[in-house]
Amino acid sequence: MKTIIFDSSKPIDDQIPDYIDIVHFHTNGSTEKKPYVITKHGNNNIDKNIDPNTIFVSRKHAANHGGEAFVYNGLDWSEYLQPNLNKSNRDERCHFLGKAAWRLKNVQGAINIAKKAKIELDVLGGYRLNLKMGFRFTFDRHVKFHGMVNNATKCKVMDQSKGLIFPVTWEEPFGLAVTESLFMGTPVFATPYGSLPELIRDQDLGFISNVEDELVSAVRSKSYNPKYCNEYARDTFDHLSMAKCYIEKYESVINGTFLNNFTPKPMSQLRNLSYFKKLPYR
Repeated sequence: MKTIIFDSSKPIDDQIPDYIDIVHFHTNGSTEKKPYVITKHGNNNIDKNIDPNTIFVSRKHAANHGGEAFVYNGLDWSEYLQPNLNKSNRDERCHFLGKAAWRLKNVQGAINIAKKAKIELDVLGGYRLNLKMGFRFTFDRHVKFHGMVNNATKCKVMDQSKGLIFPVTWEEPFGLAVTESLFMGTPVFATPYGSLPELIRDQDLGFISNVEDELVSAVRSKSYNPKYCNEYARDTFDHLSMAKCYIEKYESVINGTFLNNFTPKPMSQLRNLSYFKKLPYR
């Protein structure tokens, strides 16, 4: 494999080798030299134009932007700790995984759920003192903040966890935290927004609600099969499955087919994604 360093001072078309069949952007971009696709990882406001060869990261993510084409994110599970799926001490702790500084990730909701459920909480991706979005200090002693962690530490914490508490208050485009947690044998207790109902497809993989007390009850009382969670994530959200889906999209574009049909729709039929962080949670 050859890596070509992008030079931002030169036109992209001048830097694409002739032997390339298709260009895959992971940020906004285009080229007139070759067919191309763009993976959209975040949410857009509906007033921004979206390229017809955009690939979203979940079915709901695509629908929210008026599109159809999507490919689920996949991970190389050989790079992860292989979980002990027979541990009996998984009922002692839960975890939160994500950028805790983002209010839309709702780490405070996760803290409250764990407290009401009388269970310890490990926060991966956040600190007790947060100055990034105003002054926030978490006094709750049932919470252990691990900060930004590497993959090995993350896996070790999840391997001891009863489940991921993930009460986000926006339209989650995908949710790697969900698939990583499932792979480690933990169910997911989450809100019904964005891709989450797609990823947590049945009640054996977790529990979905935007009512805090219902999530508390699920964390406190429900038991799950770690092996089932692991096998589902292993077989569904792996890197090879993702690659096969992308190849299908590449072939369509190379053959001249647009991946999405962005027909004009009334504003009332599309959701303004700038307001997704205000989705109901009580």
